[in-house]
Amino acid sequence: MKKNLLWMATILVCCVSFFTSCSDDDDPVNPTPDEVEVQLQKMTLREKVGQMFYVRPECLDTTIHFNMQGGIDVSADDITKIRLQAVNETMRKVNKDYPVGGIILYAHNIEDEAQLATFIPQIRALNGSPLLCIDEEGGRVARIGRNSNFNVETFESMEAIGKTGDPQNAYYCGNTIGTYLKKYDFDIDFAPVADVNTNPENIVIGARSFSNDPAVAAPMVTHYLQGLKDAGITGCIKHFPGHGDTKADTHFGYAQSMKTWDELLGCEMITFKEGIDWGCQLIMTAHIAVPNVTDSNIPSTMSSIILQDKLRGELGYQNVIITDAMEMGAITQQYNCAEATVGCILAGVDIVLGPQNFVKAFDAVIEAVKNGTITEERINQSVRRILKLRKYCKQAKSA
Repeated sequence: MKKNLLWMATILVCCVSFFTSCSDDDDPVNPTPDEVEVQLQKMTLREKVGQMFYVRPECLDTTIHFNMQGGIDVSADDITKIRLQAVNETMRKVNKDYPVGGIILYAHNIEDEAQLATFIPQIRALNGSPLLCIDEEGGRVARIGRNSNFNVETFESMEAIGKTGDPQNAYYCGNTIGTYLKKYDFDIDFAPVADVNTNPENIVIGARSFSNDPAVAAPMVTHYLQGLKDAGITGCIKHFPGHGDTKADTHFGYAQSMKTWDELLGCEMITFKEGIDWGCQLIMTAHIAVPNVTDSNIPSTMSSIILQDKLRGELGYQNVIITDAMEMGAITQQYNCAEATVGCILAGVDIVLGPQNFVKAFDAVIEAVKNGTITEERINQSVRRILKLRKYCKQAKSA
């Protein structure tokens, strides 16, 4: 009898082990906590901090000096003249001490297919094994789609797709864009725009939004995300808590929405909730102030009320929060690089996108950990999410 019981117990243990190992291997989205912890424990503080930065290639070349005070678009002429389209020796030297988790390419970084095919492997070889990112929404924001050297299908605007009333058209758009992004070996597309364009005077969102009606926009957003995913690309919904009811452009300076949280819940949050329920892996913040929610003029990117209380607490979002580009005027006109970087991490951001000065921003985070302003456990919280994101991206591309 004892032998039979022992034999049955052994079989049971084997079965549990078998099914547990299968579930670990077959779950592309959620690596086990142990997997993440093992990775985390092997990482130095600098390696962990590096994963929290996604930067433009120029940020690694410290010989390049250009004025970012006016915002990203003001300095675009200077950057275009530089036309950094390959990894150089200065970038490699800087990168030895400053690992980076992601690189975002802009239009001026991309010449044609041959150049891109050479550039991307160089980027992937950098310290930190950066993921490749791009703003390829379709319409007027399309770094590849608007490049005449690439033969890809283009789209008039997301507004035009929204007007069709058929979410399958949004799926087709996302899948088409995702297919060529995967072909060129990108990982993440900072799209779609989830903003509801309710203000006719809005100069920054406009036709980038699917609609001024959240009931129309929400299914468009999730179908676009699904189209990207089915093509092997990870999407990102933006710009939380909603850039659609603003007049000013955060690229150049301060912008605000005067809506209350209840008003946001009745409009902007409908699309973001839909994206969260769908399972989006990244949400990008807006640099807009919402004084009737936060009782201050602080940009949402740096507000714990917006990111922790509302996005994570009330809406239940558990995945990665990434900033809009921190070199934009809405940030740089109010804060220096160190203040902005440390401030947004304290507020709840996981990834800092496009700091005005990558080296200074990186050093500021290291110093903040050393002096106790940011705990290393706070860094670990973000890196855990980022490691899960990296596995998600890898599995999505190989599916």
